[in-house]
Amino acid sequence: MRILIGGLFVGHGTQKLFGWFGGHGLEGTGQFFESLGLRPGKANAIAAGAAEAGGGALLATGVATPAAGAALHGVMTSAIKHVHAEKGPWSTEGGWEYNAVLMAAIFAIVERRSGLRWALASLAAGTSGALIASELASRQTPLQPTEGVVEVAEQPEPAETRVSASV
Repeated sequence: MRILIGGLFVGHGTQKLFGWFGGHGLEGTGQFFESLGLRPGKANAIAAGAAEAGGGALLATGVATPAAGAALHGVMTSAIKHVHAEKGPWSTEGGWEYNAVLMAAIFAIVERRSGLRWALASLAAGTSGALIASELASRQTPLQPTEGVVEVAEQPEPAETRVSASV
């Protein structure tokens, strides 16, 4: 179970980070995150992709399982909060049931490998960390389309390149 779930999280994370497996990469994911109010979008895309790919790799290999669980609980909490919560529980309506099942499976893996206390700590750390990060990200002001762009005044053509209408 840890190899399958961890491996799929690695794939999902690399979709965000590199555009692999039909993903949108950092630019597309960053724009999507901006539309959700997660600002700056690209930085949040990096964080989510790294948490999924890194947490998935740790889970699949069985290394630092509580840390893997915290990272993955965090991204699932954020996905529920920003994408699925308002749609209700059922995935057929775009709801959160699939995310909840993944979180339960991750909890079970951490509990089996590290014990109940670590599983609870992993769940608490990931969930609370995601909620805090989401709140901070939502307080950032969105970038304006022209922000960071230097405008250059249009310059007249040099006299020697102008073509006279009388010629």
